Amino acid sequence: MYQEVLDRTDSSAVDAIFDPDYLQHNPNIATGSRSLKEMLDRARAKYPEVKHNVKRMIADGDLVAAHVHVVFEPGTPGFATVDIYRIKGDRIVEHWDVMQPVAQDPKNANGMF
Repeated sequence: MYQEVLDRTDSSAVDAIFDPDYLQHNPNIATGSRSLKEMLDRARAKYPEVKHNVKRMIADGDLVAAHVHVVFEPGTPGFATVDIYRIKGDRIVEHWDVMQPVAQDPKNANGMF
């Protein structure tokens, strides 16, 4: 999904992966696959070189969490993101996310990933 949909910002790939009525919990995006497609089309114009580097994934029943380094523009530090998906059958039916900028002056040497 990260390579096929998000890195390519390919709205045409949404229907194969997301339920048409999937529930979106990010307050900046409306619920439903149509809204996701519209967001991807806008993102393609604004961030044509976006990359999602999945660092780890955890699954528990119908929930999958992904810890991801998202870089919207090359050469920038990007964001540490956690996406949580609820899966039903072979479709994503629900999504939550949290995001924070990658620290430029960290107080420890442990790294965010």
